[in-house]
Amino acid sequence: MTENSSPDKADILIVDDDPAIRDLLEATMEMAGYNCTLADNGESALSKLSQSPFDVVVTDINMPGITGIELAKQIVTRFSADIIVMTGQTKDYQYDKIINIGASDFVEKPFSIKEIVLRIQRVLRERRFKEEASTSHEELKHAYLDSIHRLVMASEFKDEDTGDHIIRIGQYSALISQKLNKSDLFIETIDYAAPMHDVGKIGIPDKILMKPGKLTKEEFEIMKTHSLIGARLLSKSKSRILQMAQEIALSHHEKFNGKGYPNGLSKEDIPFSGRIVAIADTFDALTSKRPYKDPYPMDMVYDMIKKEKEQHFDPEITELFLKNFNAFIDIRHKFGKPFQIELESFRLSERDKNGSQT
Repeated sequence: MTENSSPDKADILIVDDDPAIRDLLEATMEMAGYNCTLADNGESALSKLSQSPFDVVVTDINMPGITGIELAKQIVTRFSADIIVMTGQTKDYQYDKIINIGASDFVEKPFSIKEIVLRIQRVLRERRFKEEASTSHEELKHAYLDSIHRLVMASEFKDEDTGDHIIRIGQYSALISQKLNKSDLFIETIDYAAPMHDVGKIGIPDKILMKPGKLTKEEFEIMKTHSLIGARLLSKSKSRILQMAQEIALSHHEKFNGKGYPNGLSKEDIPFSGRIVAIADTFDALTSKRPYKDPYPMDMVYDMIKKEKEQHFDPEITELFLKNFNAFIDIRHKFGKPFQIELESFRLSERDKNGSQT
């Protein structure tokens, strides 16, 4: 139903160039307890639809100017109302053709008052079911995404910046995807999937995750298993979000030059989602405080990412990232504690002196 209207007080728009039909249907709608508005042609109907929402539009086909068929097409494209088409020209307009343009029902003239009321009641009943199903779907979607968020939080709960970090990774990845002209579905999916990139760290011992200094060779080998652990945790799902998350968890530490882990993939063999999250995660790690490092100055971060073009990172994604560097800085500042590091007083961490150990 439209906003502020109950099922019994639905808003009906009658469109017919015959005043006798309009008057008859207006009286019928009022007797049935509906709010009724009249229009004598398609242009007037579109104007009224633009000004107020309606639950059902009952329209004739054969009208001067915009025909009922053209009106129905525009309503389907621009508005949320259901459409009932009425006509006496059954030879020219078959039921299946009218339904295929998006109409909810079809009434042949002449019709009885009882028939038109029953048709409207049926359409309203189906409309209410669809709205209830949509609400249930949204609630289920929110519960599903909340469960994912809690899983990610559990894997990184020791980091006080975790909540902001996982939001930023999704935002960075979505922005990169948008700039690369990926589809809306891809952008939405990676926004939800990217934050799960390090979910496998739930299986890494705290003494390694929280170690302030350089990892030993043995410790680093254990750290690297988080990508495999994450991929196993996220495997065998029918969800497109979890499927991409599994792909990202497994591939976001691969490097464009083939020197990453766990599989030593290179160039286009690395999934596109993994190549996107690789640069997003590196940027966030460099600009964040960790047990083993302070955040790096932005000038240094820019130079480090530029240096890794075609080495660690996909060259196309790197160029795009650097071109829009300020937009990523804005996301970093929006979701996280502000920081100011002076380049003159900055020192590399022990881990970064010997290459990244994440």
